[in-house]
Amino acid sequence: MSEERRARNQQVVEEFRANGGVVGGMFANVPLLLLHHTGAKSGAAYISPLAYLADGENWVVFAANGGRPMHPSWYYNLRETSAATVEVGSGTYKVTARMAQGKEREDLCDRYRELSPYFEGFENATEREIPVVVLERTQP
Repeated sequence: MSEERRARNQQVVEEFRANGGVVGGMFANVPLLLLHHTGAKSGAAYISPLAYLADGENWVVFAANGGRPMHPSWYYNLRETSAATVEVGSGTYKVTARMAQGKEREDLCDRYRELSPYFEGFENATEREIPVVVLERTQP
């Protein structure tokens, strides 16, 4: 990830926390969470602001990476260590990540296409299948 992108993410994290999970700019009116995850190779702690789809008590994130040819780093990190934490609104929750497959994946993608003006464009911009990750709440 570029330094410019890191700095932009840090600004989003700060704005998110200062405003109870509400962010303006390009993320205005976009459901956003902060994903805390551990580097698969480095073991370092990371925070990634991600758009999400609410699914009952769980959150669903899509490893679209803006339609780039590679999966985002957070996806690889969750594949290695599925335990994570999310900040949603003003709450913080422990979660376990699992990869949606088959009909569940397709249904979640269909729902997200209806909500996100960008997702279908990301799908069309890459040849890879975009992974769909369900973040299952492990605490009330």
